[in-house]
Amino acid sequence: MKPLPAERYVLARWKKAKVGPDYHCEYDDRYYSVPCALVGQRVQLRATATTIEILHGDRRVAAHARSYGPKGMVVTDPSHRPRSHREYGEWPPSRMIAWGESLGPSVAEVVRRILESRPHPEQGYRSCFGLFRELKGIEPARADAACRRALEIGSPTRKSVQAILRRGLDRVDIRPPPPRPRLVHENLRGGDYYDQKEMEKNHDREPENHDIHDACPDGHV
Repeated sequence: MKPLPAERYVLARWKKAKVGPDYHCEYDDRYYSVPCALVGQRVQLRATATTIEILHGDRRVAAHARSYGPKGMVVTDPSHRPRSHREYGEWPPSRMIAWGESLGPSVAEVVRRILESRPHPEQGYRSCFGLFRELKGIEPARADAACRRALEIGSPTRKSVQAILRRGLDRVDIRPPPPRPRLVHENLRGGDYYDQKEMEKNHDREPENHDIHDACPDGHV
């Protein structure tokens, strides 16, 4: 028999993927970066227990330590980021916000908040595109109302807007109802009345404090 290989065999899994507008591709619900010039390109991912390699054609363009963090986690090599506005391609952040403005100021503000909530704006692209899909075919007034409600409750996210639209909460006023008017009637007495009565009752129970000379006219006890 031949001697065993010097290195242990590494089991690898392969997957085809498309690079998203945020220059990341997905494997096992985690996202790994590639050079931004490859946005929209088809790549192959080679995944082992410890490493994610990304190949474009026959060339390896990226390698990352495999993440086992929460689903949706983003692993980014800073050298893959766009270095200037023109390198964002067809969807720079300004275009994202302008698209929101076309539907209403609240939509634009939600888009802005999504982009600002990430370490780098382009990492919010997936959520923005998800919001775009959710608002497609919806009247601009309703889309803006749903985003306004998401802002008012302090949750300007795609999932919040989605939930608001599905439950029809964009049509519900979230302002608190006006206070109920206080009923006034001659036979109805408020708390002040009963407090005064209690004070009068306690006063009647207190013994009178007479001067000792009034009890003894001659001055002797």
